[in-house]
Amino acid sequence: MPHVDLDPEHWQHTHVFDEGNPLAERNTRWVVWLTATVMMVEIAGGWIFNSMALLADGWHMSSHALALGLAVLAYAAARRYAHDPRFAFGTWKIEILGGYTSAMLLLGVAALMVFQSVERLLAPTPIHYDQAIGIAVLGLVVNLVCAWLLRDGQGHHHHHHAPQPGHGHEHQHDHWQGDHARHHDLNLRAAYLHVLTDALTSVLAIVALFGGKLWGAAWLDPVMGLVGATLVSVWAYGLLRDSGRVLIDAEMDTPLVDVVRETVTRLPVPARITDLHLWRVGRNKYACILSLVVSDPIEPGTVRQMLGQHPQLAHITVEINQ
Repeated sequence: MPHVDLDPEHWQHTHVFDEGNPLAERNTRWVVWLTATVMMVEIAGGWIFNSMALLADGWHMSSHALALGLAVLAYAAARRYAHDPRFAFGTWKIEILGGYTSAMLLLGVAALMVFQSVERLLAPTPIHYDQAIGIAVLGLVVNLVCAWLLRDGQGHHHHHHAPQPGHGHEHQHDHWQGDHARHHDLNLRAAYLHVLTDALTSVLAIVALFGGKLWGAAWLDPVMGLVGATLVSVWAYGLLRDSGRVLIDAEMDTPLVDVVRETVTRLPVPARITDLHLWRVGRNKYACILSLVVSDPIEPGTVRQMLGQHPQLAHITVEINQ
């Protein structure tokens, strides 16, 4: 009888499928401090100069500071609990949950923008153009710096895991090209959208304020607010859709499903798929459970080895029924 290695160290593998995004985490932390500083300056200035516009913008920024802080906490929590055995497939979805919550906050910001804009359309208030333009320019500069910091963190990270026995981690060149938008850091995208929302608000405010100052078109200010709210809602919906799909494992329409099916047709024995589950456990990593009915004997390890040629498949479980 052949010797079987029963050493658990030989067969166990890590459930850390995503290496995190240290650059994005560090840059997001910087953005939180920048946003919080400008927020406090605006709120203090609003109280001192008795400016409602300044106060409103300061509290508006506070919602973004909260969301950005949430993004940093999500990164930190995912890293801290990375090896906690309670998380069956790792902690990457903590980051996705952070992105989803940020998207909900973005919808709240959009609703607030609509409320304030309609209120100003119905009951216009005097606008101190020079002071308001100065504030809007300051906000725009800070947000462009923040956007540059967060954009820098969205680069693609190429990492390789050491192969684990029997788990299909065969890193060969893979011809499958998935939807790259799905593989972005959704937590970082949420933070980036909050900064873009602030920048957009500042740009629209500057345009509206100059229009009001030069041509007396005071109605431009609330109208631009409604335009901004519409764009923010569209961004928030996109983020909710993408992060929500990951959270509820609604990704069986990924092209990788077709790749798995095509791989099964190339097995050395006739086989039919009776059950297939594919879900995301990292930015570009999927877990796969595959159940096959075969007419001739075949080892599950053979199937895992063929599927392991696709590096997107990070955790493969194969069941054979003859």
